[in-house]
Amino acid sequence: MPSADHDLGPQNLGDPVKTVTREPRDRSPEHAEPARFIPHVQGLRAIAVLCVVLYHFWPGRITGGYIGVDIFFVISGFLITAHLMRELTATGTVRLGQFWARRARRLLPASLLVLLFCALVVMSPYLMPTSALPNEVREILASTFYVENWYLALNSADYLNHGGEPTTVQHYWSLSLEEQFYVMWPLIMLLAAWVAVKWLRGARRRAVIVALGLVSIASFVFCVIFTITDPAPAYFVTFGRMWQFGVGAMIALVPRLRVSNAIGSFVLGWGGILLLVFVTFTFDGQTPFPGYMAALPTLGAAAIIAASNTERWWYATRVLAIRPAQFVGDISYSLYLWHWPLIVIAPSVPFWGLTIYHRVALLVLCFVLAWLTKRFVEDPVRSWRVLTSRPARVTLWSSLAAMVVVGLVAASAWFVNAPLYNQGTRAIAELQQDPPDCFGAASVLDASCADADFGDTILPAPGFAGIDRPSDEQCFVQLTDSRPVSCTFGSDDPDAPRVALIGDSHAYQLLSTFERMAEENGWQLVTWFKGACPWNTTPLSTPGAFGAACAEWREGVQRAIDETDLDAVFTAAIATTPYSSAGYDSAHDAAAAGYRGAWSTVTDRGIPVITVVDNPVWETDPNKCLRTRALSDCDGARADVLVADDPLRDAASGQDLVTLLDFTDVFCGETDCAPVVGGANIYRDQDHLTVTFVDTLAPWYTEAIQSALERRGS
Repeated sequence: MPSADHDLGPQNLGDPVKTVTREPRDRSPEHAEPARFIPHVQGLRAIAVLCVVLYHFWPGRITGGYIGVDIFFVISGFLITAHLMRELTATGTVRLGQFWARRARRLLPASLLVLLFCALVVMSPYLMPTSALPNEVREILASTFYVENWYLALNSADYLNHGGEPTTVQHYWSLSLEEQFYVMWPLIMLLAAWVAVKWLRGARRRAVIVALGLVSIASFVFCVIFTITDPAPAYFVTFGRMWQFGVGAMIALVPRLRVSNAIGSFVLGWGGILLLVFVTFTFDGQTPFPGYMAALPTLGAAAIIAASNTERWWYATRVLAIRPAQFVGDISYSLYLWHWPLIVIAPSVPFWGLTIYHRVALLVLCFVLAWLTKRFVEDPVRSWRVLTSRPARVTLWSSLAAMVVVGLVAASAWFVNAPLYNQGTRAIAELQQDPPDCFGAASVLDASCADADFGDTILPAPGFAGIDRPSDEQCFVQLTDSRPVSCTFGSDDPDAPRVALIGDSHAYQLLSTFERMAEENGWQLVTWFKGACPWNTTPLSTPGAFGAACAEWREGVQRAIDETDLDAVFTAAIATTPYSSAGYDSAHDAAAAGYRGAWSTVTDRGIPVITVVDNPVWETDPNKCLRTRALSDCDGARADVLVADDPLRDAASGQDLVTLLDFTDVFCGETDCAPVVGGANIYRDQDHLTVTFVDTLAPWYTEAIQSALERRGS
């Protein structure tokens, strides 16, 4: 999170100072010693914010740009610790009220402005799908009160491999974490100083160094272990990130870590920059992060801060002090705040596309808004005499009041749109109970529907497609959960045919439809699902805890299958799953062999398997286009959205007792794939089908399973 504290920096931290006993009432004791602006740290802030912003604009190219947040944590640890140590050394204490009030004046005005903007956008069904309303409101409230990181951690959001639609304020997780740092860090330092006065003969600095060092070591160990065992929440949990602040703190507190030697400073500065460039372009969503890998960007940032020699123009410290870098560093806080909501909202704006020109124009707009916010919001508010000339509690109570106002606006977004949201959910339920004739897949697969014309009909409406998903979430495990959770639906008759539905989220998307099929046909349906983990014997190429959890889940599921009397198995999987190619000519061959290996465990028992070629996978949710553009403008090129060599197709080829369903002709024509077929809205996000559309495929799923059951009976 880019701190707005541009003027904080260590100044003669090792020199003796006189204790200040009286201070002007209109000034914070933060000024007990003068601060010194450090240009190359401001330039490092520019690197950090550009990493994050460019990563969010072009995630496929700047694959490791998320490390910009780690750089910000190091910068904040350095600046804030130096700032607090100056006051602690000069006055013997830290006036917490004044410290927190100044943070509030610097950070809250721009932050709350952007949150207010997001709350107003959420009110408009033209700029935000109504189905996203509950999540948006909850996360705006969490961000307003700076607990967004804990909200995401508790809901197991995966920042680097997020499968759903992120909200406009998801990036506030880092601001929330840093605000929590502002609360805890001075308390730790004050406690250490108290111990020093009471038992260590007043050695405050030494006590603070030891205390922050111990906290940082414990935090790093916790971060490494938690990333291995549960990486999704580990990304957001506060204590797992404190060590990065601690690294910056050590540079501020230990003078010997700040290198003024010409050669040493040159090597540290440019070495740090090269390390940051390396991780920015080599890390990606599969990198186990934060964990021990976060040490690379953290140490890279620390090296740049530690480099102190500015004698030559070619030193990194001088290059980072050039005017463009200083400008970006100046606006970095507002740039971070604005860029993400605009990225989320832009595709829903009428007449706005996703071409390179639109992205560049949006990037320029982000810079303009950031500069305007810095010039007219950040700078003026932090020096308002109505706040700075009064006790700290005036600022703190005013801040709380402003936060409550933003929270009320966000809550009102729900109350304004709740009737529309409830109406949309009822409309989906009614549609699924009584769909029109020739609706959806039938318009392509049923010869009697050849003349059906639904015009511009889109059901469910694009603003509600996101909620048209299976409701039995307890049957679906994700991330590092490796439990082989099983659910049973349909007939209770012990003699009923038993059909298994197994796979990843592309199998889970069929669940609601298969539940109805089981009820109507007298089957018993048994399920096993894990997100991003197909039923396959080939290991994923995903490293760390997730890959291990997938392997463990498969083993557990296989044991359950071996112990279960089944009559047929249906499985599905996303075609873009990353498989390890070890031992094979390609990952494709490895995946196909893995499917055959998994299926053979049941076909060898005479149990038939039915599988289906995967549906198209879009770069972004087609509903964004459907909400603002004509239906004919929202098709996607077949070559861009359809995986031509789905390993499921090759795995099924020539296999006895394996039936392959291929609905590619429903989704796509010769050159393009459509987001709507026969009036049915196909997708609820970029690659998952709506339950409404899956229901239209039920007759063909049923026919395939009935044939398999008859074959099993013979």
